[in-house]
Amino acid sequence: MKRRLILTLTGILALGGLFSCSTQPGGGGYQPAPARNSEAAKAAANNGLRSGDSEVAGAKIDSMLSTPAERPGLATGWGHEKSSPVYTESFVRAASKPAGVDAIYYNNPAGIQAMAQAPARVGGMQEAAGGLVEWGIKGRSGMLTAYKEWGAGRRLVAGAADSTYSILIKNRSRSTLEVVASVDGLDVMDGAAAAYGKRGYLIAAGETLDIDGFRTSTRSVAAFKFSSVASSYAALRHGDTRNVGVIGLAVFTQKGVNPWTWMPDEVNRRNSAQPFATPPR
Repeated sequence: MKRRLILTLTGILALGGLFSCSTQPGGGGYQPAPARNSEAAKAAANNGLRSGDSEVAGAKIDSMLSTPAERPGLATGWGHEKSSPVYTESFVRAASKPAGVDAIYYNNPAGIQAMAQAPARVGGMQEAAGGLVEWGIKGRSGMLTAYKEWGAGRRLVAGAADSTYSILIKNRSRSTLEVVASVDGLDVMDGAAAAYGKRGYLIAAGETLDIDGFRTSTRSVAAFKFSSVASSYAALRHGDTRNVGVIGLAVFTQKGVNPWTWMPDEVNRRNSAQPFATPPR
């Protein structure tokens, strides 16, 4: 049976972090509070330390003194604080390793042309984890312009300085999934180094999640904002910019649930696959 617990900001500060309501290994998380009169997508997060404004300010002077010469291109800065309430819900992963991992690289248009090999314009959303999810990067007025390198190359999106963005993820299966997301090598839940072992957001079957900032509490996030490398959260908070320019996604399935049984279209497509091309008539 699912268990839900709404935690206040006061409770988080007293505990020194965000904790799961489950005692099982790898279980539990926070869900966004549903919007009033809405069937908003459910999501969850836990075990994240506060990554608030005070931490940025506290490290700003030291990081500015140690930051090397300015690097060109975009990174992600600390944007305005916005409401994003969450609550806890239990979830046990099927395995410690994710079912799939994906990455999207970003830069300004000039930077993409410089770093990509024969980039071709593609749609804003892409499949990941064997088709369990599809995801992309959304700007203020829609999906950002996306490119794919020739062959099996990287996926890239073009952003603009000082504009905000969000990570849009759709659960294409019919079972709940957990997604761990990172920006510039930093976990979106606690602002520290990203790792598979950290907890993420839960997305209910068929729902869509919009991650639009680094979490500062169970009530709010600091918006993702394209910035210079020197002004990025990675530089000001950690003094480390080696991983700027990439957004990561790790997808976990739920223990005891086979998501493939809930994807009849995919099963039918695989059952009808031909080992040799049909000869022309």
